[in-house]
Amino acid sequence: MTSYQLTNMTWEEVQEALKTVKMAVIPVGAHEQHGPHMIESCDTVLATEMAKKVAERMHPHLLVTPTINMGVSPHHLNFPGTISLKPDTLIAILRDMVRSLKHHGINKFLFLNAHGGNQSTLSVASGVLSEEEAVDIFYAKTTASAKESLKQYIHSPIFGHSCEREVSEALYLAPYLIRPDKLTSGDFCEGGRYKLLRPGKAIQGYYRYEEMTKNGCIGDATRASREIGEQIVIEATENLAEGLREILGLGVEVLKS
Repeated sequence: MTSYQLTNMTWEEVQEALKTVKMAVIPVGAHEQHGPHMIESCDTVLATEMAKKVAERMHPHLLVTPTINMGVSPHHLNFPGTISLKPDTLIAILRDMVRSLKHHGINKFLFLNAHGGNQSTLSVASGVLSEEEAVDIFYAKTTASAKESLKQYIHSPIFGHSCEREVSEALYLAPYLIRPDKLTSGDFCEGGRYKLLRPGKAIQGYYRYEEMTKNGCIGDATRASREIGEQIVIEATENLAEGLREILGLGVEVLKS
């Protein structure tokens, strides 16, 4: 095996893998609208694919669990098809997964998240479950650490959802997520309090996505390319692997293997 993917393993294979596994990676996605040009499982698939990339880079020290395929998405609910979990529901699912895997001897966990709306819940879950279960829990966005590539290739003033970044990642990792003939840019609303509450503002708060964009997109997906996605994914994978290597106390040979 080039990586340990729990969904593709027998119990005997898992038993053997646990001799070297030091951490379980729990991919966390969402099921929500992604405008006219991306299917609604986008975040789940990207979380899964990034977890695989990181696990391959860190083999044989990571075990990738089944992906949580719904997330905290109330701000998207007025677009058809979105399914949203309450934060305490997501935390309850994570708690049961952590307890189950701890039973098998795993005591370190990474919540690898592909949906911005999950991030605050995962921050709380990391602290609460670390204390409750006496384990070490970390969390990360899938490609947020690819700062150099994002700076070089992504130029929309607002991006992050069905935009040139996300579409580029999908073109590289899972092209079937995209409707190529539908690629478009965000149709922003002129008014709306979202301008006052976006990340980076002095005051932040809740707003629904239709207050910001009429078509459910932000950024400009027409600027996306597979090449951009490859650069973002490679940089993020390297950065995540380096961070995990340090956390797990592994030598540099893991990063170079």
